[in-house]
Amino acid sequence: MPTYSIGLDFGTESVRALLVDVSTGEAVATAVESYAEGVIDERLPGTTSRLPPDWALQNPADWLTGLERTIAAVLAQSRIDPSAVAGIGLDFTSCTVLPAHADGTPLCELPAFSAERHAWPKLWKHHGAQAQADRITAHAAARGERWLPRYGGRISSEWLLPKALEIAEEAPGIFAAADRFIEGADWVVWRLTGSLARNACAAGYKGTWHKREGDPSRDFLAGLRPGFEALYAAKVPHDVVAPGTAVGRLTPAWAERLHLPVGTAVAAPIIDAHAAVLGGGVAAPGTFVMMMGTSTCHLLLADAERPVEGMAGVVEDGIVPGYFAYESGQAAVGDLFAWYAHHAVPPSYHAAAAEQGLSVQALLTAGADGLGPGSSGLLVLDWWQGNRSTLGRSDLSGLIVGATLSTRAEEIFHALVEATAFGTRAIIESYTDQALPVTSIVAGGGLTRNSMLMQIYADVTGRQIAVAGAAQASALGAAMLGAVAAGAGRGGHDTLTEAVARMAPAPTRLYEPIDANTREYDLLYREYTRLYDYFGRGGSEIMKTLRGRRRRVKQA
Repeated sequence: MPTYSIGLDFGTESVRALLVDVSTGEAVATAVESYAEGVIDERLPGTTSRLPPDWALQNPADWLTGLERTIAAVLAQSRIDPSAVAGIGLDFTSCTVLPAHADGTPLCELPAFSAERHAWPKLWKHHGAQAQADRITAHAAARGERWLPRYGGRISSEWLLPKALEIAEEAPGIFAAADRFIEGADWVVWRLTGSLARNACAAGYKGTWHKREGDPSRDFLAGLRPGFEALYAAKVPHDVVAPGTAVGRLTPAWAERLHLPVGTAVAAPIIDAHAAVLGGGVAAPGTFVMMMGTSTCHLLLADAERPVEGMAGVVEDGIVPGYFAYESGQAAVGDLFAWYAHHAVPPSYHAAAAEQGLSVQALLTAGADGLGPGSSGLLVLDWWQGNRSTLGRSDLSGLIVGATLSTRAEEIFHALVEATAFGTRAIIESYTDQALPVTSIVAGGGLTRNSMLMQIYADVTGRQIAVAGAAQASALGAAMLGAVAAGAGRGGHDTLTEAVARMAPAPTRLYEPIDANTREYDLLYREYTRLYDYFGRGGSEIMKTLRGRRRRVKQA
């Protein structure tokens, strides 16, 4: 009888379950459940008070409801014997930080705290802690903290430390009441198994943990705020485990709710984009992985730890035990294209798209497909959501240079795509400049369906790009974690390397760079880097000034 694993992919708006045959990687069934509350960025449920700008929260009850419903759906679709499910793995958007009591109860579920915005889980896209992130970065730089260069010299407002400090400063009562500050992924595993552990992926990339040096020191934390020094010692789980490690097994209560065996293994989780490295068939150094969606996450396995400008982190055992996993990223890619289509494209294009039965982006793509490198006369900095890598600055914003009265909507769209490809090239070069080899590129995510975009990326980087064969690479990677947590003795696999070799499908398509286009893009890239340095490295602070003014006006 075949053995199965379930991969749970917790995204920004929904959770997906994927039921997989562990011997072949075949996807047997899949189901998606949208979160009832979605992203909470305007008002807390049950209240009328508006949230401040740059806030993004979630309801943890949505995560549990979603996993229960999607697992029920894939079991019903497949009609397999539930006893054949050996393991469960999961990935999660990160950094999503949940304040909880010692028994795991989220503070937001308690009547005393339900109307307190700081009691709710802060989603990865919560940027309300930018001031705290800036102070943490400055404090670490002034002290010469050894861990700061591992994050490109800058701490992101999305991470654990700034979010916890934001709570300590703005809601000290919530901070005191929270026995745990825990990643959403670890909290879900805790609920399912009754065992609490901290996954190395999120702990390293988002929680400033290092396998050999541990967490930032009490002395460092005390310098940020009196009473903050006990954050890691008292409020963050101590046990850190590599992805795929069996944290525990389903409790009897959850086994009954999910109609799965009590002995079903539950793996230590992983960040969603990082899971896609596994699902994309990568388990060894040298392959640069791009997970392309609303944002793009770039990941690279290597044999050594070296400083890379603007990297979001380097974590030993962060994805595959035994390797150092590097992360960089672009904060707005698909989101940038969606913003443009929704807010800046003339009504005539919307009408034409509706008449042809296309999305506005599909219409723009068709119109831009014949344009050559730089033929729009435009050059763009793709920083609509700030620059995550290589600059690590969320206070930057977008820029379009070269627009005239004859500029058309599809030309701007084409230039936006080129800009995101230039941003990716800058990230690749940040690795190769440090003698970290990039021998191949694998891309996954929804944007890989746009062949015009993928060809531009191949031309701009001058490299072949393989499109991952897994339609749901993150969910497949999560299922691989479940298979490894189960182990070969229960029908799974003993290592992630073995699981990837057996369960990952071959690429669906290869994009080869067109030499003539690459030569043209080399010229444009030089101009892009001039703009990049001027607006991003201190030549002008106009973007920071304007964003700060907008924030002050909105808060007034």
